[in-house]
Amino acid sequence: MRQAFFGHGASRGSALGRARVRLPHALEVAEERISPAQVEAELARLHAAIETVRGEMHALRERLHGALAHEVGEFLDLHTLLLDDPELLHGLDELIRTGRYAADYALRLQRDRIASVFEAMDDAYFRSRVDDIDQVIGRIHAALHRRAGEMQGVAGEILITDNVAPAELAQLQTQGVLAIVTSAGSALSHSAILARSLHLPLVVGASQALLKINDGDALTVDGSSGTVILEPNADDLRAHRTRVREHARERKQLHRLRREPTRTVDGVDIKLYANAESREDVAEAHALGAAGVGLYRTEFLFLQRSELPTEEEQFRAYRDVVLGMTGRSVTIRTLDLGADKADRTGLALRDEPNPALGLRGVRLSLARDGLLETQLRALLRASGYGPLRVLVPMVSSREEIRRVKRLLDQVAADLRREGHEIAEHVPLGAMIEVPAAAIALPSFIGAIDFLSIGTNDLIQYLLAADRNNEALGELYTPLHPAVLRLIRDVIRLARARGKSVAVCGEMAGDPAFAPLLLALGLEEFSLHPATLLELRRAIRGMDLGALRARAPALLRARDRKAIEAWLRAD
Repeated sequence: MRQAFFGHGASRGSALGRARVRLPHALEVAEERISPAQVEAELARLHAAIETVRGEMHALRERLHGALAHEVGEFLDLHTLLLDDPELLHGLDELIRTGRYAADYALRLQRDRIASVFEAMDDAYFRSRVDDIDQVIGRIHAALHRRAGEMQGVAGEILITDNVAPAELAQLQTQGVLAIVTSAGSALSHSAILARSLHLPLVVGASQALLKINDGDALTVDGSSGTVILEPNADDLRAHRTRVREHARERKQLHRLRREPTRTVDGVDIKLYANAESREDVAEAHALGAAGVGLYRTEFLFLQRSELPTEEEQFRAYRDVVLGMTGRSVTIRTLDLGADKADRTGLALRDEPNPALGLRGVRLSLARDGLLETQLRALLRASGYGPLRVLVPMVSSREEIRRVKRLLDQVAADLRREGHEIAEHVPLGAMIEVPAAAIALPSFIGAIDFLSIGTNDLIQYLLAADRNNEALGELYTPLHPAVLRLIRDVIRLARARGKSVAVCGEMAGDPAFAPLLLALGLEEFSLHPATLLELRRAIRGMDLGALRARAPALLRARDRKAIEAWLRAD
């Protein structure tokens, strides 16, 4: 019987397929004991399952590149660390050896033990890590029951589940999943962002779907409207085919914009830069006609290794980015690493109570002897091959910028003395992602050449709302008057002082927010290449003068509803 379920569209696209239902990760297994003679065989069975999971995660890590390697890799690395945790492994062995429990029940007991410790902590970050524990335990449990040669994937099917982890998304797509529907989650979560990058339809918050849909049911999923239809009728099937045709036509139209300028209807050119992290990202940005690279992440050089990258390794990586853009500007961000990322080099602190507010970004770079100096030497050497700018993350004070600038000048002098060819001037910029930096900007704007507003963290810190906390989904939003006013203030000051300013967070890549940013004075966007053409098309249909004329009304908006009404009136 036909039923409709409604959630939030988190990643566009339309899918038609059979349902594959995955119940929540909590293990509901009955207590089962084994005989002394079965202990060694049960241990071998468990260890083989753990090795299978290790191999799967390693294989997935090897296949990833670019922004996906950065985002998904963080979660894979964390899961790998959990999988190697001596407390987890020793506890499982003891439950089987001493308690004589079957591996399934040992997994449940050990999961509950570890989760109870995390859930009792006061810090919300560590409480949230229970999801990662469930993901790892769930992978081991699945491997225990996988028959030789059994397909892991859900090829041609639509996954219905409570939630989906970022680390799963790329693997699910390669296995042939058509779309994902979750009963929980947020359209602003890491998973949603990655789904959009993968062009994988995703509907979140469809609370009844997991209760009413069964394995094998026929479904249509509309990732734009957030609508899921169970046992679709003829009208639903026609609507699905129409959406598929429209999407294909849209992709063709977008392809034609690769060589077109990003120019508003009233003749103003807007610069679209690309966020990148690999040669593949750089090549795609170049092919799409990006004005340059607005944010090149350097963390990938430091993750998944036990030693720090040398100056020579870093230099070659940065040089290749510069050469790959053939004369277009490249902005490279210095290391933005902290305890929230799975770092094996020993740089990041392991037990920070709140990593989001801890020793990360420029704070970490300045706290570790030689770390920033080595990176700046590599960056300046790469500047000899084309236009390069240095961007400093997590700035919160004037003194941090002054210290970086002094070191940059010193390194430049050293390199010239050593005979290296470097640019006469390498622009230095600051990320505005901490509210204190936005407020204190007048005190240090004279020491920098450009600004980049990182809206992901700026919104999170300004509103005290974790974007991955689904309970705060309505609170974490760019459509908050305080967010728009702070962005406006930063842009206005930068323009008054003759400094360029870009927005490089997720807000920049969403065409729905482009009217807001243009109205507030923004003329430079930096975004994932996957949405660059969509944004170009949207901007080419906008009248910048008309938007700027409506900016006062936007800034008078008192709440989200008023801002949404302003957008609808566009």
